[in-house]
Amino acid sequence: MADPKLAFVASDAPRAKEALSRLRRTFPGVDDPKDADVIVALGGDGFMLHTLRTFIGSGKPIYGMNRGTVGFLMNEFVHESLMERIKGAVALRLHPLRMRATRASGETVEALAINEVSIFRETRQAAKIDIRVDGVARLNGLVCDGVLLATPAGSTAYNLSAHGPIVPLGAGVLALTPISAFRPRRWRGALLPQSAKVEFEIRDTKKRPVSAVADSAEVRNVRHVEIVEDREMAATILFDPEHNLEERILKEQFAT
Repeated sequence: MADPKLAFVASDAPRAKEALSRLRRTFPGVDDPKDADVIVALGGDGFMLHTLRTFIGSGKPIYGMNRGTVGFLMNEFVHESLMERIKGAVALRLHPLRMRATRASGETVEALAINEVSIFRETRQAAKIDIRVDGVARLNGLVCDGVLLATPAGSTAYNLSAHGPIVPLGAGVLALTPISAFRPRRWRGALLPQSAKVEFEIRDTKKRPVSAVADSAEVRNVRHVEIVEDREMAATILFDPEHNLEERILKEQFAT
């Protein structure tokens, strides 16, 4: 098998920049990612999410190496045998969430999320949110700091910190998780089919302004947010076979 053409991209972190220089000296690669067979991303999970969104739909697989902090979506940084590792990597296709957020002004903004779409209060006032699933009102008047909808890949990130469930990759569900819910106190969220259309209607936007965030893309002062999984779009991420994403998610369920 011929060696794939590589393009290297890196975050602004010093460790990532140093790794970029080192790898480019060893593996010439190509300057333009459009000409590459595989894109190698150097940084942390935030940079990997940015890279996945940038190249989603391009058909270019992304192989990440951790030069950040946690690196849940990254492979270990090992300078040697990079080409062999990429050739032996396991490919995983991730379908993003498509967020359509309408501001109080009426302006509509769309964004993609690999991990989650989060709804947050902007001020000291709690948010007040109505939730519909596939057009059916499921919860009216959720009083909270926020609420999020997470993919299986994102279920171990902010969703887990908000006490949401870890979702195996093949489960076919999305995690709907409240953030510091005040009313109803005992509501802990829901597991929804991946085909579900989820809508958040924000009450009293002047008194209780709310932001919608798709991974890191923020839309402020929203009044309505609609989220669906976009099955027409996919990002391909590569993992070393001994430490693939499915195994990492399984391990998280036994973390102590």
